[in-house]
Amino acid sequence: MKTIRIGNGCGFWGDSVDAPIRLAQRGKLDYLTLEYLAELTMSILALQKQRDPAAGFAGDFLDVLQRLAPTLGQQPKLKIITNAGGMNPLACAQRAREILQKAGLARRIAIVSGDDLLPQLDELVPTHPFTNLDTGAALQSIRPRVVSANAYLGAKPIADALAQGADIVITGRVADASLTVGPAMHEFGWKWDDWDRLSAVSVAGHLIECGAQVCGGLWCRWREVGDWSDIGYPFVDLADDGTFTISSDAGPGVTRETLIEQLLYEVGDPARYLTPDVVADFTSVALEPADARTMHVAAARGTSATDTYKVSIAYRDGYMASGTLTIAGPDAVAKARLCGATLLKRIGHAFARSNVECLGAGACAPGLQPAADAARLAEVVLRVSVHDPDKTKVERFAKEFAPLVTSGPPGVTGYTTGRPQVREVFAYWPALIEKSVVQAKVEVLA
Repeated sequence: MKTIRIGNGCGFWGDSVDAPIRLAQRGKLDYLTLEYLAELTMSILALQKQRDPAAGFAGDFLDVLQRLAPTLGQQPKLKIITNAGGMNPLACAQRAREILQKAGLARRIAIVSGDDLLPQLDELVPTHPFTNLDTGAALQSIRPRVVSANAYLGAKPIADALAQGADIVITGRVADASLTVGPAMHEFGWKWDDWDRLSAVSVAGHLIECGAQVCGGLWCRWREVGDWSDIGYPFVDLADDGTFTISSDAGPGVTRETLIEQLLYEVGDPARYLTPDVVADFTSVALEPADARTMHVAAARGTSATDTYKVSIAYRDGYMASGTLTIAGPDAVAKARLCGATLLKRIGHAFARSNVECLGAGACAPGLQPAADAARLAEVVLRVSVHDPDKTKVERFAKEFAPLVTSGPPGVTGYTTGRPQVREVFAYWPALIEKSVVQAKVEVLA
């Protein structure tokens, strides 16, 4: 029975830059996937591209690729699948090609695009209202403030790129699990309506897409992880019947508990997990230990994919700033709350939203710390945050933090960081669009 090994060395933009190198060196992989994108990330990349047409992709990938070059030289069959292209897959691929050429490596790079709907958004809105899935509102109400609109493509263009001989596939926005589905469809030649196998490999992709989370990261039994400095990143050995085992290159491996925690991560209805490729039934899978650090997964079931893509839209939504001060000494909690209220009162106007928190006194986990215990604390961190459409109001807030050091109660020991930075806020607008409207494109660089 044919098997392939797919490992994921990155769960988000900002994840460990060492993990992909260690996983590639130790994992004996056929495919290395690197997942960089989130909803907020796309809006950040869109603004970067507006300022610089050569930007708009996850730059960490280029650093990782440069460090991977020696391993790629030793493992010529290792292929890389990544969505690091973000808003600019072509620019990312061109920079990647320069790195490989400088390292003396001949690798075919393909890009997958077509997910970016912003250039044609005005043409689409009259017949496709992009109704907000949470509120029911039509996109037209915030159209002038939209900065990005990207459909979550599926695995087919990735499989097509591999069929055209690509060694590295760089995509824009695709569904996270599809980074794993694409290689499987290419290697095994499964049909695109083989819903059970598509469901199985989507389960595999979902389990490894967040990197170390399935290997003990965020695990409730965190004391059993052991060496947190080398927790390990996951890989799956996928068979052509759709069954697979999942383990990691280091750390405690994967247990039934860590697997289930990740399986249910960011899932609405586990019996109907919607992807561009299939509707997967997570409740159908059978889990059995293969050894002390490896789980075996089988019996996944799926049904036909929907006729729509999810669209992630980001739009400008005012400005915010958040500042922190350390408050020490007797009655620290009371002094912190007084400082927060005083700060907002001195400014002299209301904000669209404001929030005063005493970190260390139960603000992060309300109800877990008895009020009497919190009152006795001799050290807390005050965090005050504001949000408003008027940038000048937020800038005024940022300048009012420092006076509390000398014009507040005793024990205000100073900033934990510098003056609060005023930042533009990007809000999230989830919508759907018919698949027939979106045209994925595959291009292999010459």
